[in-house]
Amino acid sequence: MSQEKNKELVLTDDMFEFVDIDDRVSERIAAPEYSYWGSVFKKFFSSKFAVFMLIILITVLAFSFIQPLISGYDHSQQQNINDPSAKFLKPSLQHPFGTDDVGRDVFNMVWAGARTSLTISFTVTIITMTIGIIVGMIWGFNKNLDFYLLDIYNVVSNIPYTLIVMILSYVLGAGIPQLIFSLSATSWIGMAYFIRVQVMIIRDREYNMASRVLGSSTWKIITHNILPYLISVVVTSAASRLPGYVSTEVFLGFIGLGLTVNQASLGRTIQLHSQYMQSAPYLFFIPVAVLAVITVSFYLVGQTLADASDPRNHGI
Repeated sequence: MSQEKNKELVLTDDMFEFVDIDDRVSERIAAPEYSYWGSVFKKFFSSKFAVFMLIILITVLAFSFIQPLISGYDHSQQQNINDPSAKFLKPSLQHPFGTDDVGRDVFNMVWAGARTSLTISFTVTIITMTIGIIVGMIWGFNKNLDFYLLDIYNVVSNIPYTLIVMILSYVLGAGIPQLIFSLSATSWIGMAYFIRVQVMIIRDREYNMASRVLGSSTWKIITHNILPYLISVVVTSAASRLPGYVSTEVFLGFIGLGLTVNQASLGRTIQLHSQYMQSAPYLFFIPVAVLAVITVSFYLVGQTLADASDPRNHGI
C-alpha cells in the first residue's frame, strides 16, 4: 500500500482543458445585469393598485379619444337640437349617460369634452415641462440669470395662478390656442425655478466636479449626470401638473371662459347641467364623476411611476 501511495502521479495534457487568455474577462463585474427602465417597470407593475388605476386610466383615455371618432359627435352641430321626445331620458342601454334638456346624448357629450380637456392638458404639460426643464437647467449653472428670472418668479408666484389664467383668457378671447397660451404663459417659470434648485443641490457633487476637471462640457454634465438623476422629480411634477391643468380648464369652462360654446368641454358640460342637480342629478354628477376619475387616476399612476423611477428604490 505504501509503495502505491509513493507512486508519482503522471500528468498528461488530456487531463486539462486549455482556454485562451482574454484580458477583457478581468473587466467584467460579477453582478446581475441592470436595466434602469426594466427596474422601473418591474417596480411599477409590482403594485396591484397602480396596475388597476392604469387600466382605468387607459380605459378613460380610450373612450375620450376613440369614442368621439366612432360616434361622429360634433358639438357645434348639437346646439340647435330640440327634440321633445328625447329630453331628459334617464341612463339606459341606448343612452348610457341619458339625455339633457334639449335631447343631446350626454355620453357622447362627456367624452367629446374629455377629449378636448385632455388634449389641452397634454399640450400645456409638454410645453411647460420642456421650457421649464431647459430654462431651469441653464439657470442652475448661470448665476447671471438670477437678476432677471428671480424677479419674474417672485412677481408671478405672488399672484394666484387661476387669476392670471382668467385675465389672459378674457383678454385673448375664447379658443383652444388662446387657452393653451393662457395656461402655459406663466406656469413654466415655477417649473424652471424648481429645476434650478434641484440642479444647484447636485451640480457641485464629487462626480460632477470630477467630470468638469476631466474636461466635460456643461451640456454633457447636464444631460449625462444631472438630468437622469432628476427623472423621478420630473415625473412627479408632470403627474401633478397634468390633472391640475384639467381641473383649471374645467373651472374656466364652468365660469364661461376658455372655450367657445361650440367647442365640447367637460367644464361647460358641467356648467350647463348644474341647474338640474335636483330634477335630473345624473346630468351633473356623471360629468363630475368622469372628471374625478381622470384627475385621480392620472395623479395616482403618475405618483407610483415617479416612485418607481427613483433609482434608490431599485433592488439589484
